[in-house]
Amino acid sequence: MIVSWNQLTDYVRLDMPVEALTERLALTGLNHESTEDVGGDLAIDLEVTSNRSDCLGQIGVAREISVLYGKPLRLPAASPRTAGEPVEAFAAVSVEAADLCPRFTARAMTGVKVGESPWWMRKRLETLGVRPVSNVVDVTNYVMFECGQPLHAYDLDKLEGRRLVVRKARPGEKLTAINGKEYDLRPEMLVIADAARPVGLAGVMGGLDTEIGPGTTNVLIEAARFDPMSVRKTSRALGLFSPSSFRFERPLDPEVADWASRRTAELILELCPGAVLHPGVIDVASPTAPREPIVLRLAQIPRVLGIEVDPVEVRRILEALGLRVLDETDRAIKVAPPTWRADLEREIDLIEEVARIHGYEKIVEDRPIPVASAPRGRRERVESAVRDALTAQGLDEAVTFSLVEDALAAPVTAEGADAPPLRVSHSSRRRENALRRSLVPSLLAVRRHNESYGVADARIFEIADVYIPREDGALPDEPARLAIAAGGEFLGLKGVVETLLRRLLIVEPLSARPAGLPLFAAGRAAELWLGDVRLGWMGEVDAEVARKFELRNACSAAELDLGLLLEKARTIAQYSPLPSYPAVVRDLSLVLDRSVTWAELEAVVRENAGGSFREAHYLDTFRGGNLGDQKQSVHFAMTFRRDDRTLTGEEVDEAVKAVVEACSRKLGATLRA
Repeated sequence: MIVSWNQLTDYVRLDMPVEALTERLALTGLNHESTEDVGGDLAIDLEVTSNRSDCLGQIGVAREISVLYGKPLRLPAASPRTAGEPVEAFAAVSVEAADLCPRFTARAMTGVKVGESPWWMRKRLETLGVRPVSNVVDVTNYVMFECGQPLHAYDLDKLEGRRLVVRKARPGEKLTAINGKEYDLRPEMLVIADAARPVGLAGVMGGLDTEIGPGTTNVLIEAARFDPMSVRKTSRALGLFSPSSFRFERPLDPEVADWASRRTAELILELCPGAVLHPGVIDVASPTAPREPIVLRLAQIPRVLGIEVDPVEVRRILEALGLRVLDETDRAIKVAPPTWRADLEREIDLIEEVARIHGYEKIVEDRPIPVASAPRGRRERVESAVRDALTAQGLDEAVTFSLVEDALAAPVTAEGADAPPLRVSHSSRRRENALRRSLVPSLLAVRRHNESYGVADARIFEIADVYIPREDGALPDEPARLAIAAGGEFLGLKGVVETLLRRLLIVEPLSARPAGLPLFAAGRAAELWLGDVRLGWMGEVDAEVARKFELRNACSAAELDLGLLLEKARTIAQYSPLPSYPAVVRDLSLVLDRSVTWAELEAVVRENAGGSFREAHYLDTFRGGNLGDQKQSVHFAMTFRRDDRTLTGEEVDEAVKAVVEACSRKLGATLRA
């Protein structure tokens, strides 16, 4: 935001060096970028934070200076003379999208003579970096930079039906903007139209067909408010940015529109002596709820800032900032915030205002401020346990971007694959502009990066959200995920997951069910289930996928539902005594059809092994030889134990016999000799 030193003197007395002024402004939130001499005037470039839209005009900056230095603020009266018929005789306005346009004002002027602006106005605009165009257009720009309210002037005679309609664009409509480019409009975009076609993009840019030209004599002045999100979406979708859209994307003073309209008319009358402003204003506005008052407890100031501020000084600061005192006691002040300070909503906002105006330099650096540490929430504790478990197994945590290129945006499963990934259209993100639907591709890219630096087997994990599009166009689902990528085979990574579950004290059994997943090799991928709930996916990365990612070494990867881990994990371990009686381990080799999975076999074993059964441990699978092409031999161990006595051999034999019979009956298994 560039302000003119000479123009600031119109509103507040500047009797300090420019260096002192910019330093004081920087200490209160308006950081100084540069100061440049422009033909005898000083162009001061200030950084305005997004919450201080009131300082996007010279008057807003002047108001800050008046508060900081205790100087009176002088504002133009904006009381133009009027004559002739009322404005309703020349134009009409209707708002069909009141939710996106809470206020729209219009004034009519006739007898305008368009020409070059006087020297002083051209000079002011050049200081601000704006190219002068003509007296009428220059006035609208001048007033926008003066008060922060964008305006637009139409050639009234070029408006079909001499009416303006604020509505959403219709399918197939186009608009040629004043920059000379034609834009295809989408139905969700808000436009300003006349009786026949769009003549402007609401809050972004006006149309070429109705712009002010040398032959213009009748002018319609627009000053309005538009929904910031609507303006932002339209601007981003079309790649069309302007000083107006920059301001409309932020909360503007709801009361400044009428002042800006009157100020514009006043200056046009000054520059065009023959012009006539017709009485009245067309003001289409939706009712607005009054802002809630804010109560500032005086005791909170020393508690938060660590210093005492005199209550008289506190009231002076608040009133100087434009807040109206509604009630005051020796303990608190109740105030109503001004319309131009949309950022003032809470008590802490007022404490910050007192601090920055009183002076941050007055806060003693070594004054102790009481700080109470907040206890960690459940998610923080579980995530900390996840990190401990994985780093203890030799994995390193990676942090990657949520916005990725197309190659990294693919999902691991079919979830969300039918819809394209969500994208951002900002010019700074032309390549990496897709919100990822899986973490695994990002981790594969990290492994490739490590391989290029000689780290052959980077074992990494990441905890982050993914973004699954919804078919109805609503905001995406954002599930939290845990992804792991490491070298080696499927079983090694499954062991990492099993160790993690033990660290989280999750008691539900983990099972792996064969699955076909795009990133993984055929027959080498599985869905992971905790009991009857799906936990995630894992597998060995397909060789073709590895080539696309330029990976030199084999890789296995997993992606787990962190939300389910948060639900099932226990953060406090419970004591149970060590077993007092020995365990009995029996091995079995069963011949089964090749289609039978270990998960199916384990489920049958667990269901039929009896109350003394503790766990089944897979050992290996044999195929070929005298078994033929359709059979396999699965070798596994079963552990039995009782907590109250030693098991007898007969009891274990009975349990093993029950397992063999159940496997034969349900799975067609036979005991291998």
